[in-house]
Amino acid sequence: MSERASPPRSSTGMRLCQPGELPVRGIHRVLVCRPNHRLGNMVLISPLLHEIETLYPGAEIDIVSAGCAAQVLYGPRFQVRRIMNFPRRAVHHPWLAAKLVHELRGNTYDLAIDPCAGSGSGRLALRVCRARYKVGFPDSTAGGETDGPWSTAPEHLAKRSVFLLRTAYAGTTETEWPTLDVPLAPSDMQHGACALAKILGRDGCKAGTQPVIGIFGNATGPKRLPEPWWEAFTTALRARRPDVHIVEVLAEHGRSQLPGVTASFYTRDLRKLAAVLANMQGFVSADCGVMHLAAAVGTPTLGLFTQSNRSKYTPYGPGNEGVDVAAGDDGVHTAPCVAGWVDQAVGEYTAPDHPVASFR
Repeated sequence: MSERASPPRSSTGMRLCQPGELPVRGIHRVLVCRPNHRLGNMVLISPLLHEIETLYPGAEIDIVSAGCAAQVLYGPRFQVRRIMNFPRRAVHHPWLAAKLVHELRGNTYDLAIDPCAGSGSGRLALRVCRARYKVGFPDSTAGGETDGPWSTAPEHLAKRSVFLLRTAYAGTTETEWPTLDVPLAPSDMQHGACALAKILGRDGCKAGTQPVIGIFGNATGPKRLPEPWWEAFTTALRARRPDVHIVEVLAEHGRSQLPGVTASFYTRDLRKLAAVLANMQGFVSADCGVMHLAAAVGTPTLGLFTQSNRSKYTPYGPGNEGVDVAAGDDGVHTAPCVAGWVDQAVGEYTAPDHPVASFR
């Protein structure tokens, strides 16, 4: 008789749920531990939330987050009960961190999930919470699972969290991956359509006869593309599709990064940003959180990657793609290719009579 494999454990000795051990019934209170302040990382847990809602449609979900993004994106979600925020740089705010730990210890959950391998704050939240089943990647394989069922984990971060839950689940699951998903209310869509119409000088709130392409040129550090690249891209796009309206979505600093583009939109409100993005016919962005947000509201999105991480972060789902852009690229060769993607994404555009709400 072969010796039974020992349950996966963290470096602290915490027992993690084994593959196929998570019951199909009896899971009513769920905690998702993703204390991260970045917009992109918050959007990337939306497929996991969708999977929880699919497997346990009667459950309620608490989220451990950081910053304001999770509250804005998921607060209106029907099965989300509460969002608790872990302070940024918790070492400098020990009392706030201690308060959150106390809150976690004061609740009991049927299931707690740490969806990201290698996240120290996520693993801390998983360790201190009280839950019957704790799901997370074993510490020994953090950064690249190679043992047992973890060896087949997909590389894309949004899919990995879904894979983690499906591996633990005792029942059957879907074969398709849930897409990035931030639903908007009809009122959000209407406000976004009106804002976009005003930006383009149109009367009323109906979509115009010409397609609108949004561009976000900002990103952190080496992920940011230089102005000459964007200038080459907008020139190539206008030559290929002179009917397209280009709207620059400005970063938080409020400065334009696209030479020659006059129409722009600025807001610090993520809900308003999502509503405007959802009314565009396509979106081109450097690798950043706004890129993921555009894909999550259903707008065909192309992500531009200067680092070797496209397989982990590319916007996925119908109509979405990622493209590698070499360091130092001035756009002479790649910009026309990106313009070609826009041409295909827009296709033969026909304006809808009314803005359509996103309820995926």
